[in-house]
Amino acid sequence: MDRRDFLKTAGAAALASAVFTPAFAKGKSMEQKEPGKDVSNVYFTKDLSAAGLIKLYKKINEGITGRVAIKLHTGEKNGPNILPREWVKEFQAQVPNSKIVETNTWYEGDRYTTEQHRETLKVNGWTFCDVDIMDEDGEVMLPVKDGLIFKEMSMGAHIKNYDSMIVLTHFKGHAMGGFGGSMKNIAIGCAGGRLGKKMIHEYVKGGPTKMEPGGTAGWKTSGALFMETMADSAKATCDFFKGHICFINVLRRMSVDCDCAGLSAAEPKCRDIGILASTDIVAVDQASVDMVYKLPPKELHDLKERIETREGLHQLPAMEKLKMGNRKYRIIEL
Repeated sequence: MDRRDFLKTAGAAALASAVFTPAFAKGKSMEQKEPGKDVSNVYFTKDLSAAGLIKLYKKINEGITGRVAIKLHTGEKNGPNILPREWVKEFQAQVPNSKIVETNTWYEGDRYTTEQHRETLKVNGWTFCDVDIMDEDGEVMLPVKDGLIFKEMSMGAHIKNYDSMIVLTHFKGHAMGGFGGSMKNIAIGCAGGRLGKKMIHEYVKGGPTKMEPGGTAGWKTSGALFMETMADSAKATCDFFKGHICFINVLRRMSVDCDCAGLSAAEPKCRDIGILASTDIVAVDQASVDMVYKLPPKELHDLKERIETREGLHQLPAMEKLKMGNRKYRIIEL
């Protein structure tokens, strides 16, 4: 069954060969070297530039064909930490038949309506290619196979127009998720602004899994449960693009706040680290967390506190339980 039918039925240069099996106990990041082949490749470069992005992309782009969605968090107006426009412009030019894709927000801000969103895109300089606001014409349900909470998730309807997706993520903290990696980028970023995001943020244990769009934005879901509603949403997108999706995390200007905080985002205390890329969403987010947790305590403190007070590390076992990927990985440095 191809993804069109799927939708219809649902409505090396340098090599560092260490394999990591991370675990977290009492808030500490621990890594254990382990031999074996049951691991995922995660490519890494310290080259924080458009060239670095392109170099890693060429290692993971085998399944990227046809019409390509580049899922990017384009940020609130004048946000200081969003990915540099010139990097993304040069990167996007290397991907034939591609567009940046976004969805509207559930909270009332600079990206709440499509009109407001397009004005914000202009302010932030995302004018060098078409940007598709995927829920501009409504939402569509995608199935969540063996979901932790949901059986389906409401996505921007235009998602059906694409054959492949590149998840290009600014890795950073997040007010509710603890951290925002590839999973958060597509979990909230592909969900429709009127229903999908409501499902993720408003679900309460024992409550209905079916909701109606509309209403004032509320934030009822939190902690480990929020990580699971996000994981279900990300699972729907990953399954839809199965074999035709890849993930790039940029570990740069890692504030404790998401790019949705705009100018109010806290100044980063962590040093810039580099770029990670994989075809495995679990491995790339696990590797990103592990690299951050290796930072000196003074740099790590605020971001670690943000992650752990929100139970953000639960994102990783939640995705693993959904069989979205592998927490064991091999770093290949380019």
